Amino acid sequence: MSASGEGAEKARRAFVRVLLVDDVPTSREAVRAALSQAGGFDVVGESACDDTAVALARDLAPDVVVLDLGLPELGGRELLLRVQEHAPTAGVVIVSSPDSDHGASDFSDTAHDLSRDAEVEHLVDVLRRAAGATEGPSSLALPCDLAEVGRARSFVRDRLLEWELPHLVDIAHLVVSELAANAVNHAHSAYEVSVSRAAASVRIAVRDHGPGMPAPAVQEIGSEDGRGLLLVSAMAQAWGVEPRTGGKIVWADLRR
Repeated sequence: MSASGEGAEKARRAFVRVLLVDDVPTSREAVRAALSQAGGFDVVGESACDDTAVALARDLAPDVVVLDLGLPELGGRELLLRVQEHAPTAGVVIVSSPDSDHGASDFSDTAHDLSRDAEVEHLVDVLRRAAGATEGPSSLALPCDLAEVGRARSFVRDRLLEWELPHLVDIAHLVVSELAANAVNHAHSAYEVSVSRAAASVRIAVRDHGPGMPAPAVQEIGSEDGRGLLLVSAMAQAWGVEPRTGGKIVWADLRR
């Protein structure tokens, strides 16, 4: 490869490669324009239907998939699982709840009104995290023990109070409780809780070392560890999954 070719390849790789999956053209247009203005992103593909979305996830190897789970052909859970199967190293940013009839109507409204400044700003925040352009996270390692979930809540609360964000404490308690309990009950793993902030959001993340990938499901509402990912999706502005060697990171963003 020539020197100029190597330079072009390096420049191309400096961008976060994004696949947009949304059946609302105005939403895709708003996100594409916001990412172009922000810089550092390359929208490598777009899809308005499930089958094309899965094929593009497989063929384009994106870094991040921005995924609307409200597409009509497949159920939300099935679409998420297929995208994860065909793009196993991609982060997945979910911008709608799997079913707005299950108490997540506010979250769904976010997905279909991305032209609002706050929503576009937040999505740029989420994708900038993929590029590492945010304030470094504060983290706490905890054992595989449900009795330690209270320490996770206290840790997140203390960070929010340091950042003068007391209005987020109650919702953050619920979110970190669900994510931490899932790491213990489903991944059967010790885990690490982290909290970080960007311009428009605060992210709570739990990294575990267990098998499997989470996906929203109606039956999780009645699970013994809480109301599951449906509750998280209803309370958070967005949530997602990032595969890691020997485990995964599940995160949720709260609007500042």
